Amino acid sequence: MSDGDRISRLLRTKLRGAGRQYAEARQAFDDGRIEGLDLPTQEGKARIVCRRHAEQRTVELDSDLRPSCFDADHPDCQGCVEDIRTDCIETW
Repeated sequence: MSDGDRISRLLRTKLRGAGRQYAEARQAFDDGRIEGLDLPTQEGKARIVCRRHAEQRTVELDSDLRPSCFDADHPDCQGCVEDIRTDCIETW
């Protein structure tokens, strides 16, 4: 095995490790951000009352604090996200 192959393999290994570490740190940051909102959760999902459908839901929140059911074109969904960000969303 040549020195170039060793260096290439070493770099790939280190970059993969750094990528995994970044993904773990990003997930921890997102989890902490959501937990900092003081929303009740169930199995890692936020328990909110959907404004659009007026029903209780358990939803995952993305890094921008948008629920998985978010529709950017619907005003109720936009209001829901604003309520989540200001920590005044209705929960159950």
